[in-house]
Amino acid sequence: MIIPENIELRDAERPVTHSRRTRRHLFEWFVVLLIALLASFAIRSHVFQVFRVPTGSMLPTLQINDRIVVNKLPGLAHSIHRADIIVFHKVRADTENSTPILVKRVIGLPGETISSKGDTIYIDGHAIAEPWLPAMKGVCWESAFNIPKTHIPANHYFVMGDCRGDSYDSRYWGTVPVKNIIGRVFVVIWRHNHPSFHWL
Repeated sequence: MIIPENIELRDAERPVTHSRRTRRHLFEWFVVLLIALLASFAIRSHVFQVFRVPTGSMLPTLQINDRIVVNKLPGLAHSIHRADIIVFHKVRADTENSTPILVKRVIGLPGETISSKGDTIYIDGHAIAEPWLPAMKGVCWESAFNIPKTHIPANHYFVMGDCRGDSYDSRYWGTVPVKNIIGRVFVVIWRHNHPSFHWL
């Protein structure tokens, strides 16, 4: 029996072709994974980042050990509004908080004058509603917010925790400069040791 030469050549070349194909696939997967890792790093560094809430100063809006996602898009700090929840590097005057990064709610904006009387906050002399606040009770209840009349400088924000009775915030150490702001919280993705989505 005679075997045609072209069949012998194809059979002989098959292992080489398969080996080359395997190497090419491995290289392609390596490139894909490398790009994915670089993209993930870029997104984490410049767009989104996950943080863990270490304390109860934002109860009940944010629970202790919640995982929150922060929007870090460039220029975001200049479009922050009242009631936004932000993550920021603590200010130099804050000597009590042990964590270097904090989460609070924006109450006063640059250029405004803030004060309080009892449980009512005034902005430029006008009382503001705070529909985001729950009924204060337990450790979070505080009979007076004790905010003296304070002018908020340009590019600074006055922030407070939702748990007013258990929050060390702008009432004690002043305003947050825009340069300290990391980003705005927009969703909770983990609560009570389970995946959980709560849009803010």
